[in-house]
Amino acid sequence: MINKLTDKALVLLKRLIATQSFSTEEEGTALLLEEWFRVHDIAFERENNNIWAYNKHFDANKETLLLNSHHDTVKPNSNYTRDPLEATEEDGKLFGLGSNDAGGCLVSLLATFTYFYAQENLNYNIVIVTSAQEENSGPKGLNSVLKYLKGVKFAIVGEPTLMQLAIAEKGLLVLDVKVKGTSGHAAHRYDDNAIYNTIEVLEWFKNFEFEKTSDVLGKVKMTVTQIAAGKQHNVVPGQCELVVDIRVNDQYQNAEVLALIQEHIGEKATVNARSLRLNSSSIPLEHPLVQSGIKLGRTTYGSPTLSDQAALSCPSLKLGPGDSTRSHMADEYIFVNEIKEGIELYIKILKGIL
Repeated sequence: MINKLTDKALVLLKRLIATQSFSTEEEGTALLLEEWFRVHDIAFERENNNIWAYNKHFDANKETLLLNSHHDTVKPNSNYTRDPLEATEEDGKLFGLGSNDAGGCLVSLLATFTYFYAQENLNYNIVIVTSAQEENSGPKGLNSVLKYLKGVKFAIVGEPTLMQLAIAEKGLLVLDVKVKGTSGHAAHRYDDNAIYNTIEVLEWFKNFEFEKTSDVLGKVKMTVTQIAAGKQHNVVPGQCELVVDIRVNDQYQNAEVLALIQEHIGEKATVNARSLRLNSSSIPLEHPLVQSGIKLGRTTYGSPTLSDQAALSCPSLKLGPGDSTRSHMADEYIFVNEIKEGIELYIKILKGIL
């Protein structure tokens, strides 16, 4: 059964690659996913381009495991030398946009869910969500359908991890910072130059270190990524604007980080967060799901990249075939064997708890 599901999963992945599914434009791939559920006689629900299904013998008295991965992609970058929407196999690699991020994970989780779908007397229910708008953290992605899901207590989020266990993931906080000054003619002396005032703020963001360090995720990392001020050479600007990218470890909530920054530089600048909802994620090392993976020789680590884990409030594990370093690269690919091994490992890990 596993071999047949693997073959079907590879066929589906090739069809997904060949179907444009940029974030907010996932209608075509949603139809392909509906077809998978229909062919396997699995009842499903859909809202916008998110599709979800429960195991056949769902028991409301049991806790539920969520399986999730996304079917949207970024737009291909200008360095592609291949047609990004053509699935081609060469030297054991399957090329195509979304093959690695996160098509391989998605079809592997679908095969795994289908393997367990009709089994009776499982220790947990299973719900799978194939979600949209992950790449742009959009409002009509996984976060929009969580309210419909029943009894979810923990989750596997399918992202490329080389099938190692990402037991924590950094959150994301993006700040818009505005440093004030006094506008005037450059020919005159102005001590309240917004650009000069910004130097002290830049030095603070460069040098400040948060007190709490994570054993898995390390330190909170702040990076000023954009700066803008002034419109012409002879006018002193009255404002300088910064954008700050902050990767938050599992020792802080985003709201805590924002409050601390406002406390330190609030007199020098206004600080506003674009969103507070993309918090860090984690799952305890002693959780049965993690322990099941460790018994199979999997290693644990902390992930610096953001995923749909940020939408979840329950413990979650990031796990999937493929390599995160290939995500969003030109001529994206995944090894065919990674998908085969991924399905086998997903099934073995879940057998350890189900």
